[in-house]
Amino acid sequence: MRFIGTIIEKLQRHPKRVVFPEGAEARVLQSARQFLALRLGAPILLGDRTKIKEIAADLNISLEGIRIINPAESEELENFGRRFYSLRREKGIKEAEAREAMRQPNYFGAMMVAMHQADGLISGVNHITGSVLRPLFQIIKVAPKSSTASSCMVMEVEDSRIGEKGVLFMADCGVVPEPTVEQLAEIALSTAQLARHLMDVKPRVAMLSFSTKGSATHPSIGKVQAATALARQKAERKMFEADFDGELQVDAALVPDIADKKCSDSKVAGKANVLIFPDLNSGNIASKLVRLVGKANAYGNILLGLDRPAADVSRGSNAHDILGVAAIVGAQAIAYEDLFPGAGKNLPGD
Repeated sequence: MRFIGTIIEKLQRHPKRVVFPEGAEARVLQSARQFLALRLGAPILLGDRTKIKEIAADLNISLEGIRIINPAESEELENFGRRFYSLRREKGIKEAEAREAMRQPNYFGAMMVAMHQADGLISGVNHITGSVLRPLFQIIKVAPKSSTASSCMVMEVEDSRIGEKGVLFMADCGVVPEPTVEQLAEIALSTAQLARHLMDVKPRVAMLSFSTKGSATHPSIGKVQAATALARQKAERKMFEADFDGELQVDAALVPDIADKKCSDSKVAGKANVLIFPDLNSGNIASKLVRLVGKANAYGNILLGLDRPAADVSRGSNAHDILGVAAIVGAQAIAYEDLFPGAGKNLPGD
């Protein structure tokens, strides 16, 4: 709670509106109640009003102060449907299909965020990643000066010697299966920017591999090396201060004694606070291992590179995890354009 406590304090000074499309889920109801009780802003639940009230009553959760919207009965349904049709008509969607899509909470919630009726979106408790990402990519899309949408897990472990006082930013753990050199560099930069934004520290970014500084040879290692160089160039062009190094094995990235043996001249090795994985397989597996075996507090996946703040949480998340993700998404929304210049300027369908 050390890390998330500082995020909560920041959001209490700048409360935000967060929409939860899975409003009838018990864990979401519990986190929404906590979100309001902690004065983090206004939670918005989507779903059938009667069902939400019944589940809340069974859990003895007060809904006072929590907004509930049933997309199928909303006065915005027609407007949202028209805007979605305008966005997707070139893809062959019919007006009736666009309106029907807006009855689905993930689509309705994405449109709420796109229309500035909410500041961020949290979904995924009962949905696979594709069901969460598809509406976001179709409605919110990638931020104007971003080329890649990706995701980041924020992990808080007990050992404060690891990462930044026990906090690690790990990417990509949920979106890009086989990133190109360009995508890997963009993922590294976006994740570093999030680390700076949330913790106000200098990012030390380890580009991970099964090799450290040429200890093995393989085409995938060359990709990590090239992405490291490109990430440095991108950061320099943006005048963003961060250290990038790779390729590094994860022990060389995190353990000072091992770093001294393998790459003693590195500014990152042994003290990395951002870990960038070469592909989605390694990122997803590693993040779940850290959470389950290391018993870490896991917050994510925080989506990066989109035009508005959003997150796709794991179906294994508990109410505390969801609250933490909501706080992070809200904190992003405080100064989202600092992360992604030009984001949030345009309304969908205009």
